[in-house]
Amino acid sequence: MSKTVVISQPMFIPWIGLFEQIRMADVYIHYDDVQFPQGRSFMSRVQIKTTNGTSWLTAPIDRKKSGRLINEVVFSKREDWRTKHLKVIRQAYSKAPHFDAMFDLVETVYSFPSDQLSEFNIHAIEQILDWIGYAPRLLRSSSSGVGGSSTQRLVDLCNLVDADTYVTGLGALNYLEHEKFEENGISVRYMDYKKKSYVQQYGEFTPYVSIIDAIANCGDQVRDLICSQSIYWRDYVNKRK
Repeated sequence: MSKTVVISQPMFIPWIGLFEQIRMADVYIHYDDVQFPQGRSFMSRVQIKTTNGTSWLTAPIDRKKSGRLINEVVFSKREDWRTKHLKVIRQAYSKAPHFDAMFDLVETVYSFPSDQLSEFNIHAIEQILDWIGYAPRLLRSSSSGVGGSSTQRLVDLCNLVDADTYVTGLGALNYLEHEKFEENGISVRYMDYKKKSYVQQYGEFTPYVSIIDAIANCGDQVRDLICSQSIYWRDYVNKRK
């Protein structure tokens, strides 16, 4: 029986594209014990739309107390960023048709008490998955017992859950060693995002904002937006030529 796995670093209240990937997954693995990206990253910030256009929601990181890995990163306690974010979200979406449903979800996300970035992000992703109605098997790389790095670790994680298909985003195209997957009978597929548009507030449509934007504007119909497919990696490479 075919089994698909998706493995992704736990992003901060991420864009709809992550949930497009997870829709295809029988198993979703939070890749939480890899190096925290240097500089700005989607691990600690995300865009939303406001009256002034796209704007960043950024969770402040305590660099002195944080370790090197994502699950060793802690939030700064210098400012009440949760209250600030909720205020910005309320101001931006109060007139959206499904504001109440979205804000109930967002309050659940922001009320999670952990000061650890990975715990907050994982909780947020899982709350959103539950709201949408997706229920893949959920794992964390940090508790998998699988060590190593790079492509080989991804292959070993796939083997751990007996997956024969690995779905990922196009960002992996330049570093993934596809042949290592194929040697283990695992097919690599890349997302072919449709970026389906919907009625969005504040000007020109952009898909690259937090999924809370789609929930606020579309409510339950957000599920209809999550409709992208994946493409076998060789086919994708050949298409680009």
